[in-house]
Amino acid sequence: MKYLLVLADGMADYPIFELSNQTPLEYAKTPNIDILAQYACIGLVKTIPEGYTPGSDVANLSVMGYDPAIYYTGRSPLEAISMGVTLKEKDLALRCNLVTLSENEEYHDKIMLDYSAGEISSKEASELIYTLQQKLGEEKISFYAGVSYRHLMLWQEAADYKLKLTPPHDISDKKIGPYLPEGDKAEKILELMQKSQDILKEHPVNKKRRQKGLKEANSIWLWGEGRKPSLTSFYQKYGLKGSVVAAVDLVKGLGIAAGLHPVEVKGATGSIETNFRGKAEAAIKELKNGQDFVYLHIEAPDEASHQGSLEKKIWAIEQIDKEVIGLVRSVLDYFDDIRIMIMPDHPTPLSLKTHTSAPVPFMIYDKNNPCYESPGIYNEKYAQEGLFFDSGHKLMDFFILGK
Repeated sequence: MKYLLVLADGMADYPIFELSNQTPLEYAKTPNIDILAQYACIGLVKTIPEGYTPGSDVANLSVMGYDPAIYYTGRSPLEAISMGVTLKEKDLALRCNLVTLSENEEYHDKIMLDYSAGEISSKEASELIYTLQQKLGEEKISFYAGVSYRHLMLWQEAADYKLKLTPPHDISDKKIGPYLPEGDKAEKILELMQKSQDILKEHPVNKKRRQKGLKEANSIWLWGEGRKPSLTSFYQKYGLKGSVVAAVDLVKGLGIAAGLHPVEVKGATGSIETNFRGKAEAAIKELKNGQDFVYLHIEAPDEASHQGSLEKKIWAIEQIDKEVIGLVRSVLDYFDDIRIMIMPDHPTPLSLKTHTSAPVPFMIYDKNNPCYESPGIYNEKYAQEGLFFDSGHKLMDFFILGK
């Protein structure tokens, strides 16, 4: 049996007035998903346990079959693993976003204009992070360049610090004052964020972006702190050899931590516009070449929601249907036995521009075992008529083991 999980990050949403009170998933043209849904098991799953922040780290951990209450140690350590950064037991990893803040106010009165600095390119970003390392790096503090706006700060021997840090995508268009760092050594984190402004303002990369009318990466924003993780391997849990196809370091790092083989795809960006078809081709190739399981992650719907773009979110969902699910359908005859699951990790409602903890719709299509007792239509509304899993990590057991 082959297993393919297509994770459409942040795809679930609320009904929207402009769409005649349909969600983007209901409204989008998804003929390939529609065909599979007629014979699929459909339902809802709660991927965010009570008491946890609805982040992609917790959600994807659940979806991959790991109970966050046992395995969750924070977001950034997973990204560090993907980036090849070695964490020691006492180290603290933090996500370091390049962001765009308003310019003229005192720091606490500034507004979070863009959590992604206009989806800055990885090349530009690496130059900025290199300079920050030269200017702000210390004996126990180091900065590492990642992809686009997503980077890493490693703080040695700081694992015991208790901090309260806020994701920048949760405060789009808001004053940052109420969301500045709190807790142990919060003043040090705030100092680094404030000092970054002076360094970045006159950097050649930002001068060029200013001339082109692009958003400047004029500050860092530190959040997503965590410690070194330790996961039971996916093979130990399920007896399956697997791969992860993902452009974002968080999901790639989670896959690596679980013992999955990471697959690089040219043109995969972790943004709205990405190489949808290339990612699908890579997943299929992994299955054809002997892997039993592939975790295929697509960030596009989530990024569109964070930007508040209804048009882009619908487009992203339709691209997933056409370029990913359409290609998968075209090769179904190649596999004697294949089971496919399609789902988001969490909702990212356009009206909020951030994640929620609400249950998400899933569908499981089994080529040789069609399901005739489910709603037959895949979206948030009809999923309420199907199965319900109140613990997200149990869905993987059902997907693979059937129980």
